[in-house]
Amino acid sequence: MKLHKLAGIAAAIGLLATPAAFAQAPKAAAKAPAKAEAKEQFFPALPYRTGPYAPNGVPWANGFVDYLKLTNARGGINGVKVVWEECETAYATDRGVECYERLKGKHGGATVFQPLSTGITFALTEKAPVDKIPLITAGYGRSESANGAVFEWNFPMVGTYWSGADVLIQHIAKKEGGFDKLKGKKITLVYHDSPYGKEPIALLQERAKMHGFELSLLPVASPGVEQKATWLQIRQHKPDYVLLWGWGVMNSTALKEAQATGYPREKMYGVWWSGAEPDVKDVGEGAKGYNALAMQHGAEPNAKVVKEILEKLHAKGQGTGPKEEVGQVLYMRGLISSMLAVEGVRAAQGRYGKGKWVSAEQARWGFENLNLDQKALDALGFAGVMRPVHTTCLDHMGSGFARIHTWDGKKWNFSSDWYEADQKVLRPLIMLASAKYAEEKKIKPRTPEDCKK
Repeated sequence: MKLHKLAGIAAAIGLLATPAAFAQAPKAAAKAPAKAEAKEQFFPALPYRTGPYAPNGVPWANGFVDYLKLTNARGGINGVKVVWEECETAYATDRGVECYERLKGKHGGATVFQPLSTGITFALTEKAPVDKIPLITAGYGRSESANGAVFEWNFPMVGTYWSGADVLIQHIAKKEGGFDKLKGKKITLVYHDSPYGKEPIALLQERAKMHGFELSLLPVASPGVEQKATWLQIRQHKPDYVLLWGWGVMNSTALKEAQATGYPREKMYGVWWSGAEPDVKDVGEGAKGYNALAMQHGAEPNAKVVKEILEKLHAKGQGTGPKEEVGQVLYMRGLISSMLAVEGVRAAQGRYGKGKWVSAEQARWGFENLNLDQKALDALGFAGVMRPVHTTCLDHMGSGFARIHTWDGKKWNFSSDWYEADQKVLRPLIMLASAKYAEEKKIKPRTPEDCKK
């Protein structure tokens, strides 16, 4: 479909509303079904503790479960206890779909799924509207699903790959002395050859057109252990910057190959799934100077919530994984993902009844009316860890901030201030892509008026 035709469709269905139109007042409280009161809130988990991506998947899963344990230790969600069950996906899309089907009806019904895979997210995006079960894809998934008008059940909270890629280009431009200094520069994207790795390409191509830098795309086959040909091309092409969109062993392999070919690690910038302890610990000093996006948080050993988990869980032998990983980057990512799910249910209780079990459909309302201001984050123990998150009916991302951290050979240190993704760049891409999806799937997008119902 031609871009100008898509733009017309987007405008006609009201998708090009200003961000201010995205804020909608919540409706008056409605009563939850009486039969729901005795239920426990079920949070299914789709981790990968096995396979080539396990070193990165395990700490996320441990953080996710530990926060659910902490929620119960705090008394539940206004008294409603939470339960969870894991189903191993090994990062395989077919297994992820099987796990979804196996878990969606258990324990009174799934509240929300977190696929932890862009490929699984693509598959479940087709199922969620039918089953009326929301998906939280914090920092991954479909970038255009930030538009809640079309993607009613997808919630890419805290950031998408387009917002992440935009922040990286902003940061590089700042280092160079301005966007005008990007003209003629060579930027290479080394990416996992999967839906995940391909996600940032549209944004980077748009930025390349805007600023005149040369963008090269180098896909790496999963799991990413064979990259010699890739880095030979980089040595020959001599890019000014390399962006790394890897996962699991692909990240450490890239850093080792960069070291072997002499490419400066300080000229390398990874996405937030390429910037955790498992990515650099085996490379050590060889990765010194390597930069990566922080999906708001980094390693947070001094966070109040971390200290509370150590005290209430690990000190009693109730922690999910090793004590040493608590507060590390991917552990915190799982913790935050779990917290967003819990707080969405708490928000839904504000409408459907405090202390009441809520259905998946009711929880969806909570996820798109989430208002985690700084006071709320501080009370939950996340002071200094992340910025406020405010979703609406039409804005399912809720926050577009990120920062950079750099590996010093032993630990990650923040090396930039906060950046906010430029909505003037993102919104046209989001609206055109979501309009195309709506046209293909014959979805009638919601309008601001629909959100008031």
